[in-house]
Amino acid sequence: MSSTTSPIRYLVRGVRLLLTDSRYFWPLATLVIIGDAFLTELIIKFIPYTEIDWETYMVQTDVYLKGQNDYSLITGPTGPLVYPAGHLRIHQFLYAITDAGKNIRLAQHVYAGLYLGTLILSCNIYRRASNIPNWVLLLLPLSKRLHSIFVLRLFNDCWAVFALQAAVLAYQNGFDDTGTMLFSAALSIKMSILLYLPGILLILFKRRGMLATLLQLVTIGTLQILFAVPFLKQEPWSYLRSAFDLGRVFLYKWTVNWRFVDEQTFLSPQFALTLLVGHVSALVAFGLFKWCKPDGSAWVVLKRGLNRPAYPAGLSIISPDYVATVLFTSNLIGILFARSLHYQFYSWYAQQTPFLAWRTRYPVPFKLALILAIEYAWNVFPSTTFSSSVLVGANALLLAGVWLGHPSGIPLSKDSSTTRSVQ
Repeated sequence: MSSTTSPIRYLVRGVRLLLTDSRYFWPLATLVIIGDAFLTELIIKFIPYTEIDWETYMVQTDVYLKGQNDYSLITGPTGPLVYPAGHLRIHQFLYAITDAGKNIRLAQHVYAGLYLGTLILSCNIYRRASNIPNWVLLLLPLSKRLHSIFVLRLFNDCWAVFALQAAVLAYQNGFDDTGTMLFSAALSIKMSILLYLPGILLILFKRRGMLATLLQLVTIGTLQILFAVPFLKQEPWSYLRSAFDLGRVFLYKWTVNWRFVDEQTFLSPQFALTLLVGHVSALVAFGLFKWCKPDGSAWVVLKRGLNRPAYPAGLSIISPDYVATVLFTSNLIGILFARSLHYQFYSWYAQQTPFLAWRTRYPVPFKLALILAIEYAWNVFPSTTFSSSVLVGANALLLAGVWLGHPSGIPLSKDSSTTRSVQ
């Protein structure tokens, strides 16, 4: 009897340690990554590719390679080029290795590698955080929509997400210059990366001071110029209007959020202004009452930063957990108040929702319900009044949970290197 139960007991204990003990984080993460690699390969092999924007990317790249540097004249089957120059640089490389975009299978495998790269970066970000159980990693490969965005649709958002995740990890490790360059690289692919900028500026201001933060902004701007030199030389306003059009209005029929609002209201300037006010108000509220609370108050940070511009403005330690929590929350605020979200935009935060759920004080079943609700809403096509309501409601509840939970992250305890088991 004992000879039978003993191996089972060891197996159960081993599984429990793998799922809950931080010392076994990377063994579990490795299994998750390998398992997801097999899953992604099966998706490529058995689920048909769907053409949406890839052909347009390739046609636009072809126009550029033929010598056209006026952004307003670089167009494709679905419209003009509306992304910054880094997007074009990446697709110039993809154009070269995929026979002008004809070798779809090779492109899918490139994106599969890109997807696994974002997963590895996410695992590293989670590892640097506090109080997130190992087993939460099991949630990361479960998104049907995220796999589709990467390997069945080949959207350019995937490249921006990869660079941004790398930037978050760099900021977590205190490599601010590297983080800023990676952030700028991500921004050169997709303008939506600006959603992280408020959080990045706060972290830099607290950790490096006002002068250093201004230099980081100069770095971001300089890199954007370097990426876009040919286009800025020929038609600078054409480039800026196309690549960084802050007033762009997306079609109502493709939106995943705010579907419960009628189309006339959705497209109105008043609705856009309301969402902008909500976005700015939420950022200001987190900045004033939550993100600077460990330093005493936002006024303390601001006063120190202005009085001693060459020195850090913050008093508290900027932990890796603080960095990820602030940046992911800054992104979530932007997503919640975005007027239109298309299906590929889910990649902006799909791998971050479990992290943010564990920055709330909600019971574990409710955390899982929120993650499931968000995933459900992004998988309903076309979106409905109900699915859109679920998405906006779940995003709002997630943000409210972070506000009431751990908006500045959970500082690492002194014994963080020892065994930890959390729920």
